Amino acid sequence: YARPVVTETIGIDELAEHMASHNTPFSKGAIKGLLTDMVSCVKELVLQNKAVKIDNLAIFSIGIINKMGAASIKEWSLAKFVEGYRLRARATGKLSNTQLSLDANAKNAMDLLNSSESAAGDTTTGDTTQGGGTTEGGGTSQGGGTSQGGSTDGTGDNGDGLE
Repeated sequence: YARPVVTETIGIDELAEHMASHNTPFSKGAIKGLLTDMVSCVKELVLQNKAVKIDNLAIFSIGIINKMGAASIKEWSLAKFVEGYRLRARATGKLSNTQLSLDANAKNAMDLLNSSESAAGDTTTGDTTQGGGTTEGGGTSQGGGTSQGGSTDGTGDNGDGLE
């Protein structure tokens, strides 16, 4: 079965540096400060039961991990039926599942790993890119137990978000 392979994790420092390199008048430090404040504010708003939509990226909201369902509202209790919470992120706009299917490229993991080694100095790569809609599953992965997409809460997304 196909599955995504993450070759690197980029933190706020690296993202700020990358963004600063895109002909912006803002310094890495200014961008890092803005991103750090954004993360803090998204967390604050999500914990207030609000969905935060960042156009062409995702709609962030809180999700509940249920242990089981209750037979009636009278039987329901938080301690008995809720296991925990998670951050949900539903792709939206230019990052929607439909668009991902058009833009994503599939590569053999070994070729992807060889490309990473190549960037570090090895000159042998084998690109087996298959274009566009060859990826199945449409973003159903979740990482670190902190994010999972999908909703039927009617927050205005076009309905093709992650589940």
